[in-house]
Amino acid sequence: MSSSPVIEVEHLSKYYGHFPAVTDVSFTVGRGEILGFLGPNGAGKTTTMKVLTGFIPPTSGVVKIAGFDVVSESLNARKQVGYLPETVPLYTDMTIRDYLNFMGTIRGMEKVRIVRRINEVVDLCNLGDYQDTLIGKLSKGYRQRVGIAQAIIHEPDILILDEPTIGIDPIQVVETRQLIKSLGSDHTLIVSTHILPEVSTICERVIILHEGEVVAVDRPENLGQRLQLADRTKVEIRGPTTKVAEALRSIKDVQDVSFEPLDDTRSAYTLTSRRGHDLREDISRVVVGQDWGLLKLEAVSMTLEEIFLKLTTEEPTDETSE
Repeated sequence: MSSSPVIEVEHLSKYYGHFPAVTDVSFTVGRGEILGFLGPNGAGKTTTMKVLTGFIPPTSGVVKIAGFDVVSESLNARKQVGYLPETVPLYTDMTIRDYLNFMGTIRGMEKVRIVRRINEVVDLCNLGDYQDTLIGKLSKGYRQRVGIAQAIIHEPDILILDEPTIGIDPIQVVETRQLIKSLGSDHTLIVSTHILPEVSTICERVIILHEGEVVAVDRPENLGQRLQLADRTKVEIRGPTTKVAEALRSIKDVQDVSFEPLDDTRSAYTLTSRRGHDLREDISRVVVGQDWGLLKLEAVSMTLEEIFLKLTTEEPTDETSE
């Protein structure tokens, strides 16, 4: 990934009347990066995407796409972007090929290039078996693929996808995520979503929005380390539950022990300790010393769900916001 950002957002704010949809948002996206834009419904994700794609102007702030200002150089900025809105504007009485031909034409592409690109995107998006089918007869998942195909028909450097897997069945979700991830080899991507697994599956870095403001920017795996005030260790042990729990509580630096019986002989235990204290050796020593069965032992980080809840239900701190 190049050190020079292809998307630059500085102090972006967007008001609808007196209502602030987005407030003082700043971030950059590097070339070849897949950035997740995560937040609950109403957080300002779609508004930000619409500003980036030139659909609406910002109230204040500067947004540049590949060096072009989205206000003063709007046409050049928009040429760099392929956009999949949350509701894809498809013509249901057209076949896939006819629709892609239409989209290439209104983008000013030459006929020869349009034909070449239709063949390429139909293959890339796995639409070959349906390319002559009316869009109105396609499932929601295949319509999403058509939406992605139209977004890349003109070979943009940047793709912006707004809720790309919403409303499609689980198998199509997996296939669509695989397609999006494959696009990352040739494009810079922003994926806006409120679906947490989307971020951890697809994205290299995540921005979390809450009430129109950025509350965190980091790699998904780093967020838990930054926010976690205590370490947790999970262990599965075969032995008398009460005695095992008492022994685990006696380990130095253990703050709390919770457990869940799995069957008559096994229980799963979660130990909490002060941050920076690895309990695994001490746990192993205690369990082996008592001749109990150590079946599983792992240090665990905060889940993305826990991170999301913490950031969107509590006041952000300087440590979590940028």
